[in-house]
Amino acid sequence: MSQQIATSQRKESASIVSMEPKALSQNRIELFDHGFIELIDSMGSDLTIVNSARVSFGKRKTKLSDGDVKLIHYLAEHKHWSPFRHVQFQFHCKIPEFVARQWYKHVVGIAYSEMPTVDHAWNEISMRYVDASDFNFYVPDGFRMQSDNNRQASTDSHVDNPSLTTEFKEHCEAALKLYHHLIESGVAREQARAVLPLGIYTEFYWTVSLQALAHFIHLRRHEGAQYEIRLAADALEQLARSVTPTALAALMPTSS
Repeated sequence: MSQQIATSQRKESASIVSMEPKALSQNRIELFDHGFIELIDSMGSDLTIVNSARVSFGKRKTKLSDGDVKLIHYLAEHKHWSPFRHVQFQFHCKIPEFVARQWYKHVVGIAYSEMPTVDHAWNEISMRYVDASDFNFYVPDGFRMQSDNNRQASTDSHVDNPSLTTEFKEHCEAALKLYHHLIESGVAREQARAVLPLGIYTEFYWTVSLQALAHFIHLRRHEGAQYEIRLAADALEQLARSVTPTALAALMPTSS
């Protein structure tokens, strides 16, 4: 890594900030220390769901009524999912690699499940194409303790050892320095990337139906899910509610 890049990386990682989501605009929420989730585009609204359902009777509405709100709640309560799939969202996400891999396993699970449709599209930045020497890496605001009764989970308690943060940063910086040395030595990007830590940030576009999005949020905001992906699920819901507030209140009644 060049001295300029190394210095810049050290400055960026030196300050530990709150990991709680921070809204930058109506369509973008800042996450973690360098990440974000942005709603790039959407198709449809609460009325789209109503018209998709009422087309069975040859009807089309132009304004949402109290009866339509009741219909949306009825559809959600009785798991009539197809009208919700007519609403689509496209998100641009920048999150740590280990969070993205959990996220993508959910997408793959849908693709190979018994769901009647595949409601996702995913395109991600490729480190075969892009030099990652100046990528950010994630530095948590504390290290959680391992749960004693759940092999995959952590607790809300933090390890009381401030030096671990310094060691963590030094390890990530050393990995990036080695990566840059490999690239400068002529090693192909597709091999050099193998030394990068799972805390490095990745970016992807995710297009998803409203029904599939609500399913993702429901699963990934569960108290047993990893803290970082729970923050992402909260951000996704906040952004989607600006488009379909009635439908999400019906699909996610405990969070409205």
